[in-house]
Amino acid sequence: MELSQKQAGPASGSPLPAPSKTPTPAWAAADGSVSASIGGLQEYYNDLCMEKSKEIKPFILQILQEVDKEIEKGSVGITLNIAGNSRSLSGERVTGEDFWILCRVLKNNSYINGLDVRYNLLSDVGAYYAAKLLQKNRTLKHLRMTGNKIENKGGMFFAAMLQINSSLEKLDLGDCDLGMQSVIAFATVLTQNRTIKGLNLNRPILYGEQEESTVHLGHMLKENQCLVELHMCKHDIKNCGMKQLCDALYLNRSLQYLDVSWLSVVSNNIEGKGLVALSQSMKTNPTLSHIYIWGNKFDEATCVAYSDLIHTGRLKSDNTDVEPFVVDGHVYLAEVSNGLKRHYYWTPGYGEACSLSSNAGFFLAPVGQHL
Repeated sequence: MELSQKQAGPASGSPLPAPSKTPTPAWAAADGSVSASIGGLQEYYNDLCMEKSKEIKPFILQILQEVDKEIEKGSVGITLNIAGNSRSLSGERVTGEDFWILCRVLKNNSYINGLDVRYNLLSDVGAYYAAKLLQKNRTLKHLRMTGNKIENKGGMFFAAMLQINSSLEKLDLGDCDLGMQSVIAFATVLTQNRTIKGLNLNRPILYGEQEESTVHLGHMLKENQCLVELHMCKHDIKNCGMKQLCDALYLNRSLQYLDVSWLSVVSNNIEGKGLVALSQSMKTNPTLSHIYIWGNKFDEATCVAYSDLIHTGRLKSDNTDVEPFVVDGHVYLAEVSNGLKRHYYWTPGYGEACSLSSNAGFFLAPVGQHL
């Protein structure tokens, strides 16, 4: 899977390299003999596995049987959930071979518009076949790859795919170990793509102190007026990068959440000046309504700025994860249990799992709520 190593920045305007001819694994050599079965997804999956001499995975067969039942009921817009961290899978995981078969099954399916394969064993090979599927399938609107270590090469396959696909609305590549090159590639593509409304790039593997990815994504936000949500958790954003994002927010009128529905900069490395600049952006950007900042470095100017936003009503207390309090005449911020997707990776053992304040992203920007 050789890709060009040249990084195309957003200002270059040059197209990204499409994936080159990829050495096809032996198990995928013959790619066209079984046609789509009219007997249902589970029958088609069974036929393909037998033809390719691959093991039929009972957990996949069971899930496809359930989807067939939904289709028989007349359901449309179905999300196929084969999440590796689901309790129902009991430790089973989708491999690259499994995923190649699944992509064949879904290629011409018009009932499924969401695919959740988070936390499985899909590498860059799985990313290649997912991207190839999305070049042919115009029904899939949401794809969640969270936690699959597709790395930089896999990210480049998806970035190249977004140059062609005009139907996908949400792509979740959080915790996929993306590299700097692929993050910049997404920034490049999104200056032109007008379909994607939600993109999760959480926790890439970035090196260097120049905040290149933040700079390029900030430039993209100045150009793109269609993106609703952009997840940038753990990009090690500092004051310089925060200024780039704030400059973009002065011009952008579509983004409602920058890292999970409106604005979340949780657990980056932003200090006083950057956080104050972010608070100032709320005074000029009428779209921005949610800010989550806990985990960064607060000085007194930051505490006063967010206290003022809350007390004036510009920032509602349910729309942030901090709460001001005063000790000896000094303002401080305490953490409160609000967030855009606080239960993104887990659900509570008791109480309401999808409360408005703790999972605002699911309610306020319904772009692929299942993902």
